[in-house]
Amino acid sequence: MNYSLLEKIQTPVQLRQLPERDLPRLAQELRHFLIETLSRTGGHFASNLGVVELTIALHYVFNTPEDRLVWDVGHQSYPHKILTGRREKMSTLRQYQGISGFPKRTESPYDSFGVGHSSTSVSAALGMAIANRQLGLNRKVVAIIGDGAMTAGMAFEALNHTGDTNTNLLVILNDNEMSISPNVGGLSNYLARLLSSQLYTSVREGGKHLLRRIPTVHELARRTEEHMKGMVAPGTLFEELGFNYIGPIDGHDLPTLLTTLHNMKALEGPQFLHVITQKGKGFSHAEANPCTYHGVSAFDRQTGKMAAQNTTIPTYTQILSDWLCDMAAQDQRLIGITPAMREGSGLVEFSNRYPTRYFDVGIAEQHSVTFAAGLASEGLKPVVAIYSTFLQRAYDQLIHDVALQNLPVLFAIDRAGLVGPDGATHSGNFDLAYLRCIPHILIMVPADENECRQMFTTGFNYPGPSAVRYPRRYGVGIPVEPQLTTLPIGKAQLRREGHQIAFLVFGTLLTTTLAAAEQLDATVINMRFVKPLDVEVILQMANQYELIVTVEENVVMGGAGSAINECLQAHAKLTPVLNLGLPDQFVEQGDTSILLAQCGLNTEGIISAVRNHLDRLKSIMPN
Repeated sequence: MNYSLLEKIQTPVQLRQLPERDLPRLAQELRHFLIETLSRTGGHFASNLGVVELTIALHYVFNTPEDRLVWDVGHQSYPHKILTGRREKMSTLRQYQGISGFPKRTESPYDSFGVGHSSTSVSAALGMAIANRQLGLNRKVVAIIGDGAMTAGMAFEALNHTGDTNTNLLVILNDNEMSISPNVGGLSNYLARLLSSQLYTSVREGGKHLLRRIPTVHELARRTEEHMKGMVAPGTLFEELGFNYIGPIDGHDLPTLLTTLHNMKALEGPQFLHVITQKGKGFSHAEANPCTYHGVSAFDRQTGKMAAQNTTIPTYTQILSDWLCDMAAQDQRLIGITPAMREGSGLVEFSNRYPTRYFDVGIAEQHSVTFAAGLASEGLKPVVAIYSTFLQRAYDQLIHDVALQNLPVLFAIDRAGLVGPDGATHSGNFDLAYLRCIPHILIMVPADENECRQMFTTGFNYPGPSAVRYPRRYGVGIPVEPQLTTLPIGKAQLRREGHQIAFLVFGTLLTTTLAAAEQLDATVINMRFVKPLDVEVILQMANQYELIVTVEENVVMGGAGSAINECLQAHAKLTPVLNLGLPDQFVEQGDTSILLAQCGLNTEGIISAVRNHLDRLKSIMPN
């Protein structure tokens, strides 16, 4: 396609110089550019195609970056990035040292708030709006939130607070889960323009002022207005929260979007605009199956077919999927729970085979954990499949509702360690540190896919809370046994015998460490359990070897290596220890192998770190 308009737009200032009649053509070019670019890079796809017109309208009406746009989650931020000076960098999207897949404050002044986790936009935007009021500034603030993100309690907490503050804030609900219903058409669009106009607002407020003098008539008028709006708009809830609700309107109708946004920009107090969009719009394969095309790898633009992975080795997520179905067939007490991550967490097959034992609670991580606690308290055996980075949002519930009561809830913690293209917002670098300080909990870290299956069974049969954490990667090619076998709790495994150096490895970096140990002639222990530790093996290594090296794909501070240090200190062992793991920083996006090498957790990095540490020890040790 000829991108004659799009190529003129480096900033929204240039966008705002276009006549309105050119905007539909710009939307067409922008949508085509997205399809062309993401077919090569991959990324979040269907959601971005759905907000092309909305993004253009927002930057056209509002004076960005002076006016603030806060995108929830950021799955729909690519058109925003393209229109704000990053079009030529889109080929580096989600790559090492490229641009982020999410809004990021350090990347652009147009990214007013960094996101990646869901349901934060209204809270952040309200903070900005109140800050502007405190500072005497006249900036406009807009939060754009999806219907999925609106399921989270945090979003409603923020909406409730906003209504109480009477702050000038516009919240846009980007509703893309329902099809465009009959009321989103000429009548609904006309009413949206009318209800958002200055004339209607003036008459409405003047009438209220007059009718307040006659309380009975005022109450009747208020109820009549609500009922009339409720006939054509599902906005009563938001009105009750203190918002002026407008919509729903067609989010692909640029003239209606522009008129409505212009009108609402001038209104005082909390405003709520309901916009209906279609995920995947403009790409038939994504329109037909937006879930499959939510996040894509490189694909063929003609057929929509994504590049196949040339491997028969399962991912750790697939190991959970298979195990859930096998265990559910044997134990009727098993309940599968996910906070809106059925596909990502591997619960599709389980949900199809056991629909009455499967619960997707929406983007509600806190609820998912306490819900599981309630199930467990009545004798069921819940399995919460959740990403490491999202379990952070339910930390209080994990401690207070599950661990304190010592309830048998199994946490299948996916995306532990580095996650690659999704970057710092989605990496699971902290779970070992935040889990191991909790009493009662059993923490396991598989080194391979077969061990992962065994650990799920071990945790499921454990009488208290348990956690299995595993990465977003393929396994190492170990055959997976069909049996549902358990491991002896707290027992490590000798994998290689050597001299001078003992590696204590936690998790899937075992294969990498074994390669390093071959060159160093070192002993390697697969620790398997972070809590409880195999104290006997640790003390044996301390007595036999000159240096203990711990290896984990978790931050060093407070991680599994710290647990080894504490154990040795408690037993008065002075054996030198080198802790290898992720650094005290947020690791950005990129191919996981590149990031692991950057963190010194590839074979060469481990060898180098050990040799350098031995040299330091020699320099400080007496002869």
